[in-house]
Amino acid sequence: MKKFHSGWISVAVVLVFASIRGGPREARASDDRKEGAIRHVLLISVDGMHALDLENCINGVSGLSSYCPNLAALAQHGVRYTEASSSKPSDSFPGLLAMLTGGSPRSTGVFYDNSFDRSLAPPQNPTNGINNGQTGVNCIVGKPGPGTEVLFDESLDIDLSRLDGGGGISTVNLPRDPLNNCLPVFPHQYLRVNTIFEVVRNAGGYTAWSDKNGGYDIVQGRSGKGVNDLFIPEIKSNIVPLPGIPGCTTVPDPTVTSDWTTSFDDIKCYDALKVQAIINEINGRTHDGSQRAPVPTVFGMNFQAVSVGQKLVEKSIKTTGGYLDAQGTPSSALLGEIKFVDQSIGAMVSELDKRGFLRSTVVIVSAKHGQSPINPKSNHNIGDTITPALGNIQVLQATEDDVALLWLKDQSQANAAAAAISAAAASTALDEVFVGNAITQVYNDPLKDPRTPDLIVNPNVGTIYTTSSKKIAEHGGFGHDDTNVALLVYHPEITAQTATNPVNTAQIAPTILAVLGLNPDELQAVKKENTQLLPGLFEDMDR
Repeated sequence: MKKFHSGWISVAVVLVFASIRGGPREARASDDRKEGAIRHVLLISVDGMHALDLENCINGVSGLSSYCPNLAALAQHGVRYTEASSSKPSDSFPGLLAMLTGGSPRSTGVFYDNSFDRSLAPPQNPTNGINNGQTGVNCIVGKPGPGTEVLFDESLDIDLSRLDGGGGISTVNLPRDPLNNCLPVFPHQYLRVNTIFEVVRNAGGYTAWSDKNGGYDIVQGRSGKGVNDLFIPEIKSNIVPLPGIPGCTTVPDPTVTSDWTTSFDDIKCYDALKVQAIINEINGRTHDGSQRAPVPTVFGMNFQAVSVGQKLVEKSIKTTGGYLDAQGTPSSALLGEIKFVDQSIGAMVSELDKRGFLRSTVVIVSAKHGQSPINPKSNHNIGDTITPALGNIQVLQATEDDVALLWLKDQSQANAAAAAISAAAASTALDEVFVGNAITQVYNDPLKDPRTPDLIVNPNVGTIYTTSSKKIAEHGGFGHDDTNVALLVYHPEITAQTATNPVNTAQIAPTILAVLGLNPDELQAVKKENTQLLPGLFEDMDR
């Protein structure tokens, strides 16, 4: 490995790297003031943030001048990738895992936070109607199957009403593995490859991450020990005052009481709690500030505010989010969420600067996924029209947002199912249906891999498989609005650049390791899929 640039920032994901000779180590402010050494990576995912949002945010749109001064400042010393693509499907789980592993579902084995695995058995306790109420009594040690829905979301909590999820994951809500004495399968055990956190920890570094519920135990990686300081407050918990968080010591929006995603104001407080965790970590403390800790080598968080601003109709205050037109002009509600995120990123960068770490930090801002549609005139909520179109073809699991992933009871009926969906194209709002070779050219063969769906249905732009009037956008699909995400990489030694060549967010993971002086091929998914480094950041670098 030869000479490389040593500092950068990104927009929907902020990564701060610690550039290390001989492996990561605890940072000292005196070391970080030295020129040319990157010692930290801050990774930030602004869930839902499109590449178009970033361009509009920095350059202005439709009568709005630039409304993101902090992101614009980062872009003055960074590379902005206008053709960055998220994972496909564009769900939060595969989207984040792309950034952390460098892989797709072909390697990670993770298609969605709600999927299916033919080799596992249902949980002891049915959660939210999982598997039509099966109790999991048919888990037979040594006999694979009978198959189960794998739901890694808020349903795992001991107590969903509490911000801490009641203290963690309830094991009776986890799927079980018949080939491992029917023991529960934690999210991190479900992942098939390692993560950047595990590689950095193995090299002696310190890691931290914050996300939205207990299912994000998955970021720990196969070892279960990748993240030193993991903070995953429950986003669907009851809304409560947050002492010590400015503007949130009382609940700002009293019209709702449960689920932080139901309020344009309350979601900002939820995200602000995680921003404070990052600031505490920059100051050499644990996320809650209670103990001293090394400043992380790699750390970061996700923002949920923009995603809520894109999707929500808050009827209690008669406010609709989303966009005003096809240019991506934000509504007043969405504009407020974007400005909040920009200010929060500015606060983190300011703290890095104040503590003497900014000159040794790379910041990457990207997004797990985009959101569809941008053009409000394209929105069309239709409910589940897929499974009715299949007639007598039995579906074991249908995961539907603005995409449909289908696992069939009889896999030999996949082509017949595709034909039935195609014949009902008007009611299913069909754009494309993937089956057979269209699946195996991208993913593992569903006849050999118990997790691969038999069919994937991508509907027309703007179609959402819901009848809810509280939602005007969704993600998960393969379309441009779902996948063309923001990606900005800041480095103090880089002058402003715009890269228009196609890249994908899986390239973030190996690039992080390369910046830190670690071998990107230590990531199993990178090696399997030959994932390349992000272009435009390195000089004379050999893999």
